[in-house]
Amino acid sequence: MALPAERARITFADVLAWDEKERAEIINGETFLMAPPSRVHQEISGALFAQLYNFLEGKKCRVYAAPFAVRLFEKDGDTPETVDTMVEPDITVVCDKSKLDHYGCRGAPDLVVEILSPSSLRHDRLVKLGLYQRAGVREYWIVDPENRAVQVFLRDSGGALKIHEDYGREDVAKVNVLNGCFVELNKVFSE
Repeated sequence: MALPAERARITFADVLAWDEKERAEIINGETFLMAPPSRVHQEISGALFAQLYNFLEGKKCRVYAAPFAVRLFEKDGDTPETVDTMVEPDITVVCDKSKLDHYGCRGAPDLVVEILSPSSLRHDRLVKLGLYQRAGVREYWIVDPENRAVQVFLRDSGGALKIHEDYGREDVAKVNVLNGCFVELNKVFSE
């Protein structure tokens, strides 16, 4: 949910000045507070992170769990005062180390995973899908805890993120941007 801003436009510099306990994203200068994740959300996030982390051990790509600041459109020369979009995906995989800095990721990650919650359904399926597409994210996963399902979107030749695959609880999901990486969903949706 968007919060009324004291100023017309919020930037990453404002976010850096907030209390560290606040979890919020900014999109085009507008603030969106994030509700605390549920226990099930955290179990799913942990199980996904563990499998990705184990696969990436010793490889060039890195995986990060939220909170992790992703400034999708930040370019060289930008300052925190000029960056007006910063999101915190549940899981982020970055293979280009030059995109990593002290705060998180500058530019589009290779893989972004969002775990749905009742308050984030529309935001993750519409707003963030559009942002990730515009920024150039190569692969986007929407994880649905209620239906124990994963929807995978891949970037097509025209730059659009299109549905590539739907997976259920008993499936093994292929991580397309990580050669040879598969996620056992029965370990993710163990409850």
